[in-house]
Amino acid sequence: MMKLKSILASKILFNSKQKSISSGPGFFTIRAIFLLIWILVLWIGIIVHADRAESKLYIDITSPSMRRISIAMPDFKYLGKKNEHPDLSSKLAGIISNDFDLSGYFKPLDKDSFIEGPESGVTRDSIHFKDWSVIGAEILLKGGYECIGQRLKVEVRVFDVYSGSQLYGKRALGSVEESRYLMHRLGNDIIFSLTGHPGPFLTRLAFVGTSTGRKEIYISDYDGHNLKQTTSYNTITLSPRWSPLGDRMIYTSFRNSRTVLFMHDVIKGSVAKISDRKGLNIAAAWTPNGKELALTLTISGNPDIYLIDITGKILKKLTRNWGIDVSPAFSPDGKKMAFVSNRSGSPQIYVLNLINNQVERLTFEGNYNTSPAWSKLDRIAFAGSSDGHFDIYTISPDGKDLHRVTQDQGDNEDPCWSPDGRYIAFSSHRTGSKHIFIANANGENQRQVTFFEGDQLSPSWAQHFR
Repeated sequence: MMKLKSILASKILFNSKQKSISSGPGFFTIRAIFLLIWILVLWIGIIVHADRAESKLYIDITSPSMRRISIAMPDFKYLGKKNEHPDLSSKLAGIISNDFDLSGYFKPLDKDSFIEGPESGVTRDSIHFKDWSVIGAEILLKGGYECIGQRLKVEVRVFDVYSGSQLYGKRALGSVEESRYLMHRLGNDIIFSLTGHPGPFLTRLAFVGTSTGRKEIYISDYDGHNLKQTTSYNTITLSPRWSPLGDRMIYTSFRNSRTVLFMHDVIKGSVAKISDRKGLNIAAAWTPNGKELALTLTISGNPDIYLIDITGKILKKLTRNWGIDVSPAFSPDGKKMAFVSNRSGSPQIYVLNLINNQVERLTFEGNYNTSPAWSKLDRIAFAGSSDGHFDIYTISPDGKDLHRVTQDQGDNEDPCWSPDGRYIAFSSHRTGSKHIFIANANGENQRQVTFFEGDQLSPSWAQHFR
């Protein structure tokens, strides 16, 4: 910016000198200098004002340590004549407030600090912005709703408290039953308007739960709501993994002292047996195109990773080593595969180049590293232990930039990435039982999202398929 200012000043000075040639001595000295000063003052003022406004309108979510923006979200106003479903006033605000809190971008303010009067509405001319600035709000989200029977109309506006300008406004239609989905959809849209990237609010988790006394597969929204039990095999069922589109899910279940790989089509509701070979059929992972799977088989006597199609046909043997090779995870372009092997004496993470079949060891710190997950943004998360406790780490595919996500909070295992690669989910027993936590990719804003009876572990994260 300083260089640009110097260039502009030079141009103004040059033009003023040209004028002083025909205006007589002293003209440039007085008039041009004042002109230059005023132009620079006005220009600098515009730049300063633009910077201040831009800081409110744009949130840099790529920053290594981003400051959370203070946002106020009062209860929604009923906009109709007959106040139907009054419980939605706080429910709708609570859903989007929780979304914004879990996003890690915002810090919702406590409602007890709000001083706005009941006469305030949801439009700009009905808001006294000083009531919000004095309590520290930087952004204000105002919402209203109207119900006709079970039909629901929601209206949301977002304001910059500093300038009083409206940053976002939209209406959404649906049913009262869909109120949670509507708020997630609006929240995603608001995040996109402020950051340039959609939020994670229309995603969902699959995980293993033990509330029945057995390990079964469950599905929930990303925030733990809308819980549904998917399997009822009354046995041990493990390793749910969503397809890239979120329309199918694979998992392994123990049957008659052997393991079987199943595929569940969540749209059709059908379940198909994919691999039932003698020995192990475990730890399967999707290729990025959703057309193949990698899993560990013991058909040759040794646990190796094989590539199969979605009918179960073996396409290729991917690893050939005396060690145990498990837990495949593909790079975003499908050209590489991370996996776990004990070929060096202890479980470590390796990367196989699927083009030239070269294998390189990725992890060297710690005596037990497992469960790799490769993000869409080309970063690998894994669970590692060096002192008897497991923690979540992330690392670049070239082995550089190792980052510890969790520390001194019990065992943390089974990492997976959100579909956009900006969040991590993992299981942690920091509260006594194992529950699913989510965090920003850098490890900030760690929050528990499952609170169910028993343990919840081995999460997989996918875009919601509707």
